[in-house]
Amino acid sequence: MGSLKKTINPFVAYHISLNSSCIMKDLLGVNPIMSIDKTRAVLAKSELSDEDIVHLLSLQGPEECRLLQEAAYARTTELMGNFVYYRGLIELSNICTASCRYCGIRRENHSVTRYTMTLDEVVEAAVWAANNGYGSICLQAGERRDEKFIAYVEEALERIHAATVSPERPEGVGVTLSLGQQTLETYRRWAKAAGCPSQLRYLGRFETSNTQLFKVLHGARGDHEKELENRFQMLRDLRTAGYQVGTGVMIGIPGQSLEDLCRDIRTFQKFDIDMIGMGPYLMSEGGELQNFGQMAPEPLLQLSLNMIAVTRLVLGPINIAAATALQAIRDDGRELGVAYGANVVMPNLSPLQYRTGYQLYDNKPNLGDTPEQCARSLEARIEGIGRHIGWNMSGSSRRWLRRQGRPNEEAPAKKA
Repeated sequence: MGSLKKTINPFVAYHISLNSSCIMKDLLGVNPIMSIDKTRAVLAKSELSDEDIVHLLSLQGPEECRLLQEAAYARTTELMGNFVYYRGLIELSNICTASCRYCGIRRENHSVTRYTMTLDEVVEAAVWAANNGYGSICLQAGERRDEKFIAYVEEALERIHAATVSPERPEGVGVTLSLGQQTLETYRRWAKAAGCPSQLRYLGRFETSNTQLFKVLHGARGDHEKELENRFQMLRDLRTAGYQVGTGVMIGIPGQSLEDLCRDIRTFQKFDIDMIGMGPYLMSEGGELQNFGQMAPEPLLQLSLNMIAVTRLVLGPINIAAATALQAIRDDGRELGVAYGANVVMPNLSPLQYRTGYQLYDNKPNLGDTPEQCARSLEARIEGIGRHIGWNMSGSSRRWLRRQGRPNEEAPAKKA
């Protein structure tokens, strides 16, 4: 750990008055020898206090991290089984009306060539997913609330449902939406169009529970609608509209503390979240936060893995995605995410000609991989750490299934 001070930007440009502690300060103060004994004691507990959570998040030494990884992996197996579920990612459009300061497709980034997939292209990708054993897809796009976009998504969902319904799939392929903050009416329109009420999900990340830090991320001039409470209302509205509710945060944001991340986990608990999609904070040339820097790759990756593991230990039978951003730090980052408690991965099914236009952060991996290449490579890697792909399984959150009084999903025969 002695070399970290040389490689970490101490965020001296950070101009917002926040808690004086930040993640690197927290990590550099850990005593590895004492930490191993404390880690064993914490992991033996049935419930974790805030102090316990902060301790586990702070782990960086190989032995203590191994203890955390093994505990999270065992907990995942116990509560979720041995399957990892594919969500085929289809990036509909990079047109965005928002000004999130960290994002590569923010409205003000005029260097990006904007695109919107045709409806035929969207349906073709979804049908490919269904025909190749994917239990569900994820439709993602920049944030828009105009009627043209709402109707476009609505028609895409209707056509996907019609094209993927079969005797084996009476509701068609499962659907996750990641389309930003919308109105309750819009959530309901899309839910009806999707036609898959038992496998319908929405991912709406709040990014951080620290109000001041949230303002830093979204404090673009003239943008007054990005308020943290609005994100929380989104989660309530999604529950009302009948979705399995997903959310998530960024890990390692400049100025963020381990206590902030602990509050994020407690916020997941507060909203009884069904699924989590979170990953490391990575800079983007298209954003405007470059002067704040970012954590060095190795501690950032470990912190992200710790966050996955602790979330699993605290929240139990929910779905947790291994973000593609983990692979941007290290080639086997997604597999490490699975080893630390994730049970969802999102292979990219977007047409190759659009991939370079949808980069929320720099150095996004797999831009040139075909869907076939991505699926084969991921399956081999995941099998290598003792997990199996849940082919033709929707992979609904077991927390959600229990809330609905439904049994756990049984695995069908693997597609030949």
